[in-house]
Amino acid sequence: MSKLALLGGEKFVKKEAGDMFKWPIVTKEDEEAVLEVLRAGAMSDSSVTKAFEEDWCKWTGSKYALGTNNGTSALHCAMFGCGVGHGDEIICPSITYWASCTAVFNLGATVVFADVDPITRNLDPKKLESKITSKTKAIVVVHYESYPADMDEIMAIAKKHNIKVIEDVSHAQGGKYKGRMLGTIGDVGAASLMSGKSFAMGEAGILQTDDREIYDRAIAFGMYERFNTDNIETEDLKPYMGLPLGGFKFRMHQLSSAMGRVQIKYYDERCAEIDKAMNYFLDLIDDLPGMRPRRVDYSTGSTMAGWYATTGIYVPEELGGLSVTRFTEAIRAEGVEGGVTAGCNRPLHTHPVFQTADVFKEGKPTRIANSESDIREMDKDLEVAESIGKHTFHLPWFKHFDKELIEQYAGAFRKVVENYKDLLQDYPGDPENIGGWHRHQHKK
Repeated sequence: MSKLALLGGEKFVKKEAGDMFKWPIVTKEDEEAVLEVLRAGAMSDSSVTKAFEEDWCKWTGSKYALGTNNGTSALHCAMFGCGVGHGDEIICPSITYWASCTAVFNLGATVVFADVDPITRNLDPKKLESKITSKTKAIVVVHYESYPADMDEIMAIAKKHNIKVIEDVSHAQGGKYKGRMLGTIGDVGAASLMSGKSFAMGEAGILQTDDREIYDRAIAFGMYERFNTDNIETEDLKPYMGLPLGGFKFRMHQLSSAMGRVQIKYYDERCAEIDKAMNYFLDLIDDLPGMRPRRVDYSTGSTMAGWYATTGIYVPEELGGLSVTRFTEAIRAEGVEGGVTAGCNRPLHTHPVFQTADVFKEGKPTRIANSESDIREMDKDLEVAESIGKHTFHLPWFKHFDKELIEQYAGAFRKVVENYKDLLQDYPGDPENIGGWHRHQHKK
């Protein structure tokens, strides 16, 4: 192999990426759907959103769906729908985006963090039961970076302890676990549908459930135009209709729902092309040391959906201890685009918001303000979450199947791996913190 581009050699990738990483795919049909809403002056109505909700139910098989203004609101509604309130606890993996759990503070409850599996990066069922207390009301399961969580084990534990399960499907819309659509296995599913996700339709979110009471409570909490007795079947909510119980207005904007109605028609076929491209790429680099592909066993009926922000497992010991940041820097230097960076979301339990912040001026950290004990003590056994960044790198997220380009990208990875010893000289190693709090640190 020739000299690494990072050290002055020529880039391995010669072909331009073009629209390979452009997402979402927006066509004339999307534009016309949005323009129709604008021309009708119906931006703040709910008719198109209700039609999108029906589309979502038909697609996923859920009985009920509720469009929200973003995924954070959908998760907030899901928590309220499950009855989470003052003094309660939810369990959430520490490796996830903050919206998976922070809304719990607004309900007077708190979050107990659980460790993740080193391979799947999802909530580790083996670490779950020890986090359950008499105050546990719900478990938030994140299908992290497109990989379905082990729902059989998690649901069995939840059933044993009579705890609700909230599926955060923001990374895996349309994905399946053993043939079952993600978001339909737990008591309620919630997802972001913002423009960076694999199912992208603007700034929006969705809640889905088969439980009428959860659905009604989500409506009553903050769905403008719908918190009235015509929409609510749950009897103990009816006396309060007319005003939102949470004082929130979470309605989905109809420019988003109009786009969503178009996107949902083509989503599965677009995901199939992404799936073909990603699997072809991983097949080409599967034999390389230092890396492990992170993908499901398709023979079980599970899928990776749109492969949102998916990562590979980095094994530095097989490359002489080469740091993941140096490795990804060398990959990008070879002309590889598509977000190949080091790390993932940083462990939430280490952020001051979950340790010291007194958000509501209660005289103590908000996370323990309504707790009978200092649950921060339960953060001491999250070893995988605290070390996972240096063992994680983002794969290029191909949106189309371009055989030539994919093969050049695979060749760039092979070139770096085969010349890794040249990268070991005069490099201080990984920084103390890898990854980010707010978003995946993608770069071209």
